[in-house]
Amino acid sequence: MVDAVLQRLSQLHPKVIDLSLDRVLTLLDKLGHPQNKLPPVVHVAGTNGKGSTVAFLRAFAEAAGLRTHVYTSPHLVRFAERIRVGGQIIEDAALLALLEEIEAVNGGDPITFFEITTAAAFLAFSRNPADLVILETGLGGRLDATNVVERPALTMLTPIAMDHESFLGGRIEAIAAEKAGIMKRGVACVVADQSRKVTKVLEARSLEMGVPLIKEGKDFFVRATTDGGVLYKGVGLEMTLPAPSLVGAFQMRNAGMALAAMERLTRGEKPPVLPEIAPAAFALGMKSAQWPARLQRLTQGPLVDLLPQGWELYLDGGHNPHAAEAIARHARSWRDKPLLGVFGILSNKDVDGYMEHMATRFHTLRTVAIPGEPATLSAEDAAACAAKHFCMDAKPSASVEAAIQDLVKASPQPARVLICGSLYLAGTVLAENH
Repeated sequence: MVDAVLQRLSQLHPKVIDLSLDRVLTLLDKLGHPQNKLPPVVHVAGTNGKGSTVAFLRAFAEAAGLRTHVYTSPHLVRFAERIRVGGQIIEDAALLALLEEIEAVNGGDPITFFEITTAAAFLAFSRNPADLVILETGLGGRLDATNVVERPALTMLTPIAMDHESFLGGRIEAIAAEKAGIMKRGVACVVADQSRKVTKVLEARSLEMGVPLIKEGKDFFVRATTDGGVLYKGVGLEMTLPAPSLVGAFQMRNAGMALAAMERLTRGEKPPVLPEIAPAAFALGMKSAQWPARLQRLTQGPLVDLLPQGWELYLDGGHNPHAAEAIARHARSWRDKPLLGVFGILSNKDVDGYMEHMATRFHTLRTVAIPGEPATLSAEDAAACAAKHFCMDAKPSASVEAAIQDLVKASPQPARVLICGSLYLAGTVLAENH
């Protein structure tokens, strides 16, 4: 039933996507302005690390007993994953009622899929009490449908890099300006360490808007301790915490962003937005945060069963050069087994940029087309790109299953298999492996 309503609503998609807030504001006006009736909002934008940062924020808040609503995108397997009400994925019956309400109120006007889902999230969150709402932007920031909350409690900018150039511009400064559009006058913004060009844009915007910036590397720091933990040092808070549950050295930085946000919300505003959180809750949050398809190890399921004993299967949905660089950096620590890959990507992504970082990390690579995605890069073109970047054994496969089977045949010893290149591929894999 949910899928049927979504299908009808998707037919209202405008023929040309003009990034604008007009459509969503008109719809929200008809719905009674739910975006103005929300609990305190943390609004998160950036190119990489948004989802993981949101996962840590949610984990810290829930470990402290705070009721938390979360809106993220895209979904991996089920549409309902995008909307969490009080920590739980929204129930199908509740989601169906919201979508039918939106369909009736919208009355056939042009509207995008993301604008519909955002309106549904705002309706759900406005009708259910909570201590905190976490909103992740879908695309950019300034004209993203989530950017209609006039006075969030806090904004956050994770690392900004080249992505979605056709919508956001072909220069990093243009992309940074779009992301910086979530800044609100007088509202603090937690900012990840950025390149010099991006920093210049963000600082100019913050001066223009009177936005206090809380900068990684200046106002807060995270580093690994000798015993495998994490030291966080903020404006007025210092803690040693367990290593994050999410794999990859870059996840320590994402956790640091979330810790800085929670410090600001609990200590940096008068009155505080949230009550004080005990160190034990932060420790629990570090260990309990979950975010699928971010160097996620798959330990059971049909695809895992294709592997002999001693093999490991990982999944990552990162799809741009910045994400590939972070994966490649972590892959250097995987020295006990050869790294084999299954790779699929959309044709509008920077495939060369991705492969510059990852191609030589793979001992063997099999490439696939992403099932059901018209914009997928062909397996043949993906393999050719990998070979161009000096992957010594890159060949196309008919499917993920066939790719894994071929990798097993090609390796005489236990190996680590990484499926990577696209969140859409990751969603397909999670559904297949369920």
